[in-house]
Amino acid sequence: MSQVQKPISPAVEILMTGKSLPIVRNGLAAAFTVHKLWEADDGKAFIKAHAAQIRGMASTGGHGPVGAEIFDQLPNLEFVANFGVGYDNVDAAEAARRGIIVSNTPDVLTEEVADLALGLLLATVRDIVRAENFLRQGQWPKAAFPLSPTLRQRKVGILGLGRIGKAVATRCAAFGLPIAYHGRSRQSDVDYAYHDTAVGLAKAVDLLIVVTPGGAGTQNMVDAEVLEALGPDGILINVSRGSVVDEAALIDALKRKRILAAGLDVFNNEPNINPEFLTLDNATLLPHIGSGSVYTRDAMGQLVVDNLVSWFSGKGPVTPVPESAKVVAAKARG
Repeated sequence: MSQVQKPISPAVEILMTGKSLPIVRNGLAAAFTVHKLWEADDGKAFIKAHAAQIRGMASTGGHGPVGAEIFDQLPNLEFVANFGVGYDNVDAAEAARRGIIVSNTPDVLTEEVADLALGLLLATVRDIVRAENFLRQGQWPKAAFPLSPTLRQRKVGILGLGRIGKAVATRCAAFGLPIAYHGRSRQSDVDYAYHDTAVGLAKAVDLLIVVTPGGAGTQNMVDAEVLEALGPDGILINVSRGSVVDEAALIDALKRKRILAAGLDVFNNEPNINPEFLTLDNATLLPHIGSGSVYTRDAMGQLVVDNLVSWFSGKGPVTPVPESAKVVAAKARG
């Protein structure tokens, strides 16, 4: 990880929306004048007081969506560095229309999230959480724990074969599992079976792993029809965004045994999840910890800093999102 040695210029002022990690706070403080929104009693008044000077933003949570409303308040904003590979909290299209560049933190969390996806898969299929609770509650001397389902003779479908999806596929292949996928288009660099719809993929597999990006384009992609296609022996694993799954349809499918089980690391309205999930004994639930290791979160945080430092040093963004490509090119041309 790179380290900032001296300020670029204290005249470059950055708005930091949430407290985030020490590596972000310290890295930005070493390079810029930082305005800490989370410390303000009145956020709108705070932004108004500093609006004319703010040229960059570290979107690290604590402020809500980053879109037209906040862009209107910051007339000289040039760059938004988002903490996370997913950036559905930032209106990148609107930013591009205004000439604002958006960056995210890809690659550095790929392996961690893929590891977690496989851990969640194993915990769900083999009922590991309930088995541990069974032991802790003193039930083992009274009876053997019930036999679990298995990974054997299952086919895996990956919904979204991006960086993380491919890392998940590699791990599944090591388990000897046949792999198919659905995404926006067929990919020429893989030989996995391709299905042109999510329903078609679900019909062909009995283990569906969701790693597609969030946002309007994937809202409720896994709906009642997809779950019905997955079938009564089917298992759903979601490590992407809660918005990708129709939660009402999923809860209904789990209650009525229309699918066998689900393993979820993400939810709508996090952290205030639908309490009905807590009543289900065929759901394994995690508090959105996909990239949640010290090592990976520090790498993500450093990439937030590196993007802002690189941009305001005149070197361009390190990891701009696709919507920002034309903006980057236009600014490079001067």
